Amino acid sequence: MNWEIVIGLETHAQLSTASKMFSGASTAFGAAPNTQASAVDIALPGVLPVANKAAVDRAILFGLAVNGGNSRNINRRSVFARKNYFYPDLPKGYQISQYELPIVKGGEIRILTKSGEKAIRLTRAHLEEDAGKSLHENFQDMSGIDLNRAGVPLLEIVSEPDMRSAEEAAAYAKALHALVRWIDICDGNMQEGSFRCDANVSVRRPGAPLGTRAEIKNLNSFRFLERAIEFEAKRQIGILEDGGKIVQETRLYDPDKDETRSMRIKEEAHDYRYFPDPDLLPLEVSEKWIEEIRAKLPELPEAKRRKFIDLGISPAQANLLTSSIQTTNYALLMFGDAYKAKVPVFANWISGTLSSKLNEANLDISESRVSADQLRRLADRVEDGTLGPQRSVLRERASRLPHKPDRRPLGRFTPARSEEDGVSVEHAATLLRRDLPGPRRSHLPSWSTSPPLD
Repeated sequence: MNWEIVIGLETHAQLSTASKMFSGASTAFGAAPNTQASAVDIALPGVLPVANKAAVDRAILFGLAVNGGNSRNINRRSVFARKNYFYPDLPKGYQISQYELPIVKGGEIRILTKSGEKAIRLTRAHLEEDAGKSLHENFQDMSGIDLNRAGVPLLEIVSEPDMRSAEEAAAYAKALHALVRWIDICDGNMQEGSFRCDANVSVRRPGAPLGTRAEIKNLNSFRFLERAIEFEAKRQIGILEDGGKIVQETRLYDPDKDETRSMRIKEEAHDYRYFPDPDLLPLEVSEKWIEEIRAKLPELPEAKRRKFIDLGISPAQANLLTSSIQTTNYALLMFGDAYKAKVPVFANWISGTLSSKLNEANLDISESRVSADQLRRLADRVEDGTLGPQRSVLRERASRLPHKPDRRPLGRFTPARSEEDGVSVEHAATLLRRDLPGPRRSHLPSWSTSPPLD
């Protein structure tokens, strides 16, 4: 008989605020250990926490984004609660979170997989503070504790168990990652821990009740997420087919061995003894506050994707072109006022040759040395036969001229710049035939909206 995998994800997105969730301490990454932990963060006697309005703003914005701009999933009254547990990097002995009344309840993330489009329902999204960090690498027979991260604002986003494969889980994580960056509430830097996932995995016979789940903690890459789920599902199926039982537990994924291992028995909610934090009033969100945040909501990736599909672009390509606001802006610049028949051709250049080169060099599209203007002219020349794979110009060594940022309004194309400006189609062609060197840097999207496609 076949087995069905059931997956739900809990994702922690670090909110892009300058100060922490309940104190004025800095959230900057990379400071010397324990230099950014305030008295409030470690709950010294006599201190009182104060909620960070900028973090609440970002939570409201997320709630609007996952519900098509509708605010019915934003709780007008939510409550901060203490989650009590012991861990060396949690000096307070509790974490301030939200439990029964989160700020966001419901919503969905739409994904595209090989089987088609699917909506993944969200259970909730709640505000909380991060814990500190245990350091093991530079210590022998002991661990260090860095409390700089303690108190950093997080939005924990919990999905329903709607995913049925590791591929779907990775697609959901990528779509969620793209969304939080698109609306500029999180920089999405997975290497720095700004975006990390916990996967709840169980298996069952089709149509049977949900099985006992195991939670795989702190997955900070999409590839590791997919591989961890695949291993865990096989592990559970093997135990059940041998007549054993699955233990509800927390597990860690070891990428070197490509396996999960037990960390601790999984706690239930009552083990944390949640109760409302007596130092914080309930969070009241007014209609006026919601409308102020709604005004900052850009046109969402799903709306842009639909417009790209209407222009004749395939769903898979439309998905790639809306994977980040920078990619969408680049595409809008390239498409400009082109005839509809040319748009799929231009999309092929972005999703094919350009994306391939950027991936080889581990660069973001915003770091491309080939501008949208150059790529459009190159595509036009190849199409009219002026350039082709056998043309010697593609083998010429053009001087490495710096890319000049294109500051034209988005979604409009103006005539090509002249060769006197130091930009040539031949140079663009040469760059596309080479690796594109340069450091990998983090680029944050802006709050501004880009004009809709006409």
